[in-house]
Amino acid sequence: MSTVEVERGRLRFFAKATGQSDPLYTDVETAVKAGHPDLPVPPTFLFCLEMECRDDTFAFLTELGIDLRKVLHGEQGFTYHAMAYAGDTLTFDGALTGDYTKKGGALRFLVRTTTVTRDGEPIADLTNTIVVTS
Repeated sequence: MSTVEVERGRLRFFAKATGQSDPLYTDVETAVKAGHPDLPVPPTFLFCLEMECRDDTFAFLTELGIDLRKVLHGEQGFTYHAMAYAGDTLTFDGALTGDYTKKGGALRFLVRTTTVTRDGEPIADLTNTIVVTS
C-alpha cells in the first residue's frame, strides 16, 4: 500500500503531454467555476500515480522470475467511484488478481488490480493486464 499527493503541476504537465486543451484540467479558476474544488484528475493519470508511488514498478514481475524483456502491455481498465482532485492524498493498494495462459502456454496473462482511495473513500479500481511471451 502506498500514498501519493496529487500535485497541480503534474496534472498540468499530464494535460499538456496528452494534448488536453480543455482549461478545466489546467486552470483552477475554470475548474472552480465548473463546480470542482480544484483541478480534476484525468482518468488515466491514476495509473501514472500508481507507478510513481511504488519503489519498483515491476518488482512483482521480478519476484515471479519473469524476464522483463518478454513483457508486453495487454490492457488497462478503470472503474470510477468518485472524482479526485489536485491536493488530494490518494492511497493505492494493489495485488495480483489473475494469472492464466493462452496459446498452449505461449502467452501468460497477469492481472493486477489496484484500489484507489481518499481517506477511506473509494475513488477508483484500476486493472492492468501484462502479457508475458515465452
